[in-house]
Parts: sequence; structure tokens; C-alpha cells
Amino acid sequence: MTERKITITNRAGIHARPAALLVEASKDFKCSVYFEKGRDRINGKSIMGLLTLGAAYGTELRILTDGEDEEKAMEKLIRLFESKFEEE
Repeated sequence: MTERKITITNRAGIHARPAALLVEASKDFKCSVYFEKGRDRINGKSIMGLLTLGAAYGTELRILTDGEDEEKAMEKLIRLFESKFEEE
């Protein structure tokens, strides 16, 4: 299992477009993908799950990937967060 903490730096947080990008990226991989905010853990391949996290600007999330391609999945997800979902 690979785990990373990341802080949301795009001003709008995780809304429909970033959630769709994260789900699209997650579905490219065989591994399991989870996002955690506090005690809530959601499936990273579920757009509704991501939207219900209520992850606003400045929120810290934990990303967990588990499976055969977990490292590649983590790299791709981190790049999306670091690029601020290409919104800014």
C-alpha cells in the first residue's frame, strides 16, 4: 500500500471537474484508490464519493493506493493535485 498526504491548493477545492479528473485517472489503474478526509474514507473511483467529501481549499487529504500498479497511480494523482487540476 502506498500512502501520501496532500493539501488542496486550488481555490475551488474538489468540485465536479476535479472530481471527474480524479475518477478518470483512478480508473486507468487496476489498484484500489482511496481518499481520506478525517475519518471518512471514500473510493477514488466514485465521483459521488469524492463530491461528498466536501474537500475545500486548504483541506488535507490522504491518498491511498493498493495493488499491482499503486506507485504509478499515486504519481498520476499527485500530478493532478500539484497542477491544481489545470484550473489556475
